[in-house]
Amino acid sequence: MNPFILIIEDEMAQAQILQYNLEADGFDVKHAANAEDGIFIAQEEVPDLIILDWMLPDMAGIEVCRQIKSKASTRDIPVIMLTARGAEEDKVRGLSVGADDYVVKPHSIKELIARIRANLRKSGLDDIEMNYGGVSLNTETHRVKRDGDNVKLGPTEFKLLQTFLKRPQRVFSRTQLLDMVWGADIYVDERTVDVHIGRLRKALNKGDKDNIIRTIRGAGYALDVDA
Repeated sequence: MNPFILIIEDEMAQAQILQYNLEADGFDVKHAANAEDGIFIAQEEVPDLIILDWMLPDMAGIEVCRQIKSKASTRDIPVIMLTARGAEEDKVRGLSVGADDYVVKPHSIKELIARIRANLRKSGLDDIEMNYGGVSLNTETHRVKRDGDNVKLGPTEFKLLQTFLKRPQRVFSRTQLLDMVWGADIYVDERTVDVHIGRLRKALNKGDKDNIIRTIRGAGYALDVDA
């Protein structure tokens, strides 16, 4: 599963160049042309990182950043402000509302990608080895272990576990899991999520281990040692 980047940018040509280069470098990318759509996607689809323009038609990017960082469901998402405003006071203002990085236009695509990967690493979302609650997943070898014991998973269960490990204890709805694991363009019945969650639970709990996947009635699922 590739890191998912959300671009909130109203200049279509700029957004298309960014999306093309990021996808060529292995990222999954979605674009929002205004603040309202960007905030909605951030809350519903939980990107791994957001690239945010300051000058948006319906709301200043700095206010978008403030709203994203004020909500429990989105505050841990790294935000890179990408803007032509290069004055020191603008940088200080952007960082003070929670932006994790600040890049001034015009910029180097290579530098931006390096900054994206650095911010993903800082947040633990670009790691080859992912760990939580005794569960480890390696994205290069596709090996999964729990408490040192090998766990055999199918490709869908592997993607589900990888999604959970990116944000332990976060509750994901069935719709969010469908979009992240199966893809928004593919129709899959929500009950399919329940089937694969059941398979993932069975594999992780083998040997009478404690259940680590919590079901939240009416909300979804979470990887949680307190399940």
